[in-house]
Amino acid sequence: MGVRGLAGFVEERGAFCAELRVRDTKLVIDGSSLYHQLCFASAADPRRGGEYGLFAATVSDFFGSLRACRVSPFVVLDGGRGADDRKLPALQERAAERLRAAHGLSRGEGGCVVPLLTREAFLQALRRLGVPFVQCFAEADREIAGLANRWGCPVLSLDSDFCVFELAGGYCPLTHFQWRSVCGGADGQRGRYVPARCFSVERFCGHFGALRRSLLPLFAVMCGNDYIELAALEAFLSAVRSRRGGRKHARLRGVLSWLSQFSEPAEAVDSVLKYVKKHQREEVRDLLCTSMQDYTPSDVKLEDFFRSSRYECEAARKAGLPQWVLDALAKGKLAPFIINALVLRSTFLRVQVENMQRPSAHSTALPIRRVIYGLLLKASQNTEAASRSNELPAFCEFSRLQKTLKKTFVQAASLPAGFCDDSFALEKLVEVPMSRRHMLLLETLGVQMSFLKPIPNHLQLPVAVTCYWICCSEPKVKLHQLKALLLMIVSGELHRITNDPDAPGLCAEGDVIAYKEFLKWKEKKLENKDFDLDAGHGFCQWQCCLQMGFYLNQLLGSPLPEPDLSRLYTGTLVHRLFQELKSTPSVENLFSSSPKITQLYQDLLNTVESTVPPDVFQKIKVCKTKSESCKKKKASSKARKAITCALPEAQHLCSVNRFAALEVDD
Repeated sequence: MGVRGLAGFVEERGAFCAELRVRDTKLVIDGSSLYHQLCFASAADPRRGGEYGLFAATVSDFFGSLRACRVSPFVVLDGGRGADDRKLPALQERAAERLRAAHGLSRGEGGCVVPLLTREAFLQALRRLGVPFVQCFAEADREIAGLANRWGCPVLSLDSDFCVFELAGGYCPLTHFQWRSVCGGADGQRGRYVPARCFSVERFCGHFGALRRSLLPLFAVMCGNDYIELAALEAFLSAVRSRRGGRKHARLRGVLSWLSQFSEPAEAVDSVLKYVKKHQREEVRDLLCTSMQDYTPSDVKLEDFFRSSRYECEAARKAGLPQWVLDALAKGKLAPFIINALVLRSTFLRVQVENMQRPSAHSTALPIRRVIYGLLLKASQNTEAASRSNELPAFCEFSRLQKTLKKTFVQAASLPAGFCDDSFALEKLVEVPMSRRHMLLLETLGVQMSFLKPIPNHLQLPVAVTCYWICCSEPKVKLHQLKALLLMIVSGELHRITNDPDAPGLCAEGDVIAYKEFLKWKEKKLENKDFDLDAGHGFCQWQCCLQMGFYLNQLLGSPLPEPDLSRLYTGTLVHRLFQELKSTPSVENLFSSSPKITQLYQDLLNTVESTVPPDVFQKIKVCKTKSESCKKKKASSKARKAITCALPEAQHLCSVNRFAALEVDD
């Protein structure tokens, strides 16, 4: 993100920034920078898949600090990669870095990886808090700069590109935005402020003599940013590299000092080209001049969106997107994944802390993605593409193959019979009766609506995804994994009914007792703190399935309500439940003081039982007591694509424990 090395250079020289008290102002926030920063600030365990409740609480605290200082935040998020896909090499490099970090974490090393559903949890938190936000068609930098300049307010970000933009209200690096240390307020609310630092272009340029501000875009382009990597300039960069002050940041210091002799960019470009081979000069000139335009604030009027909720963007119009798609994207109701697949037929599948010796956790959700791709292609057996070939067009996916980033091509799915008429063309998708969109979603997940009726509406999507996960994952889901996952889900429900001020009358005395017992159990020290990588891989698969279930549900106009991620998944909790269930089965009765939660747990188990095949766990039990020939049959069956997980007919004495009679491989 930003100009290579510039953030560290500015950070090392504190004199480039001035003290600032942020209060009584609008503040334009780079949403992508913010959710990354708050994710790491929440101090969640990066190996276990995320602590979305802890993250959401951190988001709430952040905006609470702004509210206390009468700061009006406006969050602007990146959208897709843009129709020109100019950042593809930089994104590939970044994905490879995430993969290396995830591999290190899987081996017990340090590092940070943003959990898979952090962005979705962030948007949900913004909606709950009433924080205005917009998601742009492509990268948001120019639109952030344009909005901040029209309002004359600061930009808050981690992106060093904002050191280069001409910003009327300045750029505040998130690393120096002390939102946890609100100051002042001796006379009540008035006078409170967030201590911050603001990058000073005057100080920065003054450090390099007579360097003109108008030359900073050329500096950024020549030093390399996310859009450009000019190998043709290596001779120039070697010639101007600073010989003083050590090797660190020598290139940046050399370029800036060299630029200080020029009065305008065109003059400097002419001088740079003297170091370039003659046959490359015009091409390099065009590239430099075009790339400098990336630092011109956009004329997209985001303030109109914040007034009328309508997003107008010339690049999106040129891409030919239906208006409903553009509106949904701007409101965060469609993910960048969808726009990239629609515009570029290319997507990145973010790596998690998984078992690198196994196939990517995203492979489990491939059938869901293929249906998404089919919808985006207006997939129909009557399309022109289908008439020419038996195969629909392919989509490019960047994903993990063991410990390397791999590009693969995936064929879009034809929609099931009954869903491939012209009414499911993308422009008309929102006009299709919701009941039919609902049917397509559930058919993709392999669940019938009648099975979901006992489940609360807001949990129907994750339960349907869980049934899909059990049937499609490889290796097979272990019984303790399923139980741990369902116990984690009901613990979120218990937290909701005992802590939500907007849900009066839902909480009974037994719920309060159960919640206190649950908190007491959580406070106990876990004897075995080892990280089970294979169990973690399975939970990664579940999150991948949930993510694609989210995206398909959004594309279909949300026939099922979105679950609250902050109460749905807690990585440390599900891993602990999994570990303890293996040694202490009574943990399954953790919520027995609450009849309501006990019944919900039983309903979840019944729903899974009614959806998945009835014999897989039983086969595991039988094979443990049979001869070696049975073991061979079991080994051969693993080579076939089988349904993953099922529930037995046997019942346990405990009314909520349908699975206790089963034996499970550890």
